Amino acid sequence: MKRLTLSFDNGPFEGGTQAVLEALAERSLKSSFFLVGKQLTLPGARALAQQAKAEGHWIGNHTLSHDVPLGRGDAPNGHHVREIAGMDALLGNLKEAVPMFRPYAGKGILGQHVFSRCALELLRDTGHTVVLWNSVPRDWEQPADAWVARALADIDAQDWTAVVLHDRPNEAMTHLPRFLDEVLARGVEIRQDFPADCLPVVGGQQRNDTSALTGRN
Repeated sequence: MKRLTLSFDNGPFEGGTQAVLEALAERSLKSSFFLVGKQLTLPGARALAQQAKAEGHWIGNHTLSHDVPLGRGDAPNGHHVREIAGMDALLGNLKEAVPMFRPYAGKGILGQHVFSRCALELLRDTGHTVVLWNSVPRDWEQPADAWVARALADIDAQDWTAVVLHDRPNEAMTHLPRFLDEVLARGVEIRQDFPADCLPVVGGQQRNDTSALTGRN
């Protein structure tokens, strides 16, 4: 049986997050929301995150500012601490018992810009689970429904797909219900946990090689 794990990045977004939560609730599906600090501080955003958590979705750290990947050579001193620890502090009781962190990669492209050595060390020391992905259907591109076909193709090509979507209040997410119904009609199991090969660090313990994701600094 094919498996799919849903996740939504960069929120919370007024309007968009509510619509995603409604689509998931109508189908009794659970997901993860990886939040960005600059969004979480907007009026009403924390209430949206609390709603998601209350409805059984997992909440993760997707950096404080979502601006410079942690492994980029021009990242300022202390950037990793601010982006990881600063966002953890902002999340507060929204964090999971084992905190989850998803790095900012830039359009979902994985490479040595994603982490610095000191960033991974901090994540291990603070007991995080690092959550990656194997499907980025580019739901930010036009036409707004093109991501659906790309995501379905990824599901067809893999045993277990961990897809990254974005809960923005735009036309792309109006196609989420159709996507979910198509996935369910195909007999795909939609589950909340992530495939092991998308979890290089689990609860602070290194599980997979991260050399391809780590710069020198």
